[in-house]
Amino acid sequence: MQPQTYLRHRRAFEVGLWVLAAAVNCAGNAITVNIDMANSGLDVARWEPWVWEATSALLWLALIPLLLWFTGRFPLEGGHFRRSLPAHLLFTIPVSLLHVLGMVALRKLAYAGMGAEYDFGGWAGRLWYEYLKDVRSYVLFIALIHLYRFVLRRWQGEAGFIAEGVEDVPPEPVTDRFLVKKLGREFLVRVDQIDWIEASGNYVNLRVGERVYPLRETMAGIQQKLEGHGFARVHRSAIVNLDRVREIEPFDTGDARAHLLSGGTVAVSRRYRQALKDRLA
Repeated sequence: MQPQTYLRHRRAFEVGLWVLAAAVNCAGNAITVNIDMANSGLDVARWEPWVWEATSALLWLALIPLLLWFTGRFPLEGGHFRRSLPAHLLFTIPVSLLHVLGMVALRKLAYAGMGAEYDFGGWAGRLWYEYLKDVRSYVLFIALIHLYRFVLRRWQGEAGFIAEGVEDVPPEPVTDRFLVKKLGREFLVRVDQIDWIEASGNYVNLRVGERVYPLRETMAGIQQKLEGHGFARVHRSAIVNLDRVREIEPFDTGDARAHLLSGGTVAVSRRYRQALKDRLA
């Protein structure tokens, strides 16, 4: 599969992978717990371990968007590890509370549906026990998220400036090309080939037709470095190449939509709409 094909359906693939991983883990744990209970001679109905594991898995799936947002705000890769680690350690507390409270609520509903009653036990001891389990799960999920992002960037091809500043020296203006590293290969992308640029956490994505190249840079930084190259900010998370804009479609709300020569569209916020019209004129 080509990266462009995957990226067109990225959200569906990502949701499917998380659901599949949760389902496999849930089934494996439930079967193992049932075997352990049978060997121990405990009086537990066969359906109970399935409820325990399914409710835990469902809550973790519900928390995944929250973890994705938090890792975007506090990334652990690169030089951010020391700054972000304390934030992640503190964040495990509310995440665990949300997981446990939601899990217990779902279990009570499931048990009531089976004509039984769920007893979580002593809250003080159980919360500590569940927190220790949740910290391990949290570390695993964060590691998987960062690994996935790393592999995706390498698969797409990660861009870098041809003219890079050295430490403690202001960066030089970008040249008319970017160096893209992809699966051990390097090639050049001309600045004037870029259709538009979108914000993506601690990266910006260079959109070149159907191809997407991540670049470790902020929107303000890339806007400054592309000054004089015919690019304009049209949204807090989007910059367009003016030569690639075919028309502007206005809306009654004051916002607009930029239609590109490539066939794509980019949202234009009311804050930038007039400035974009002036530059295109």
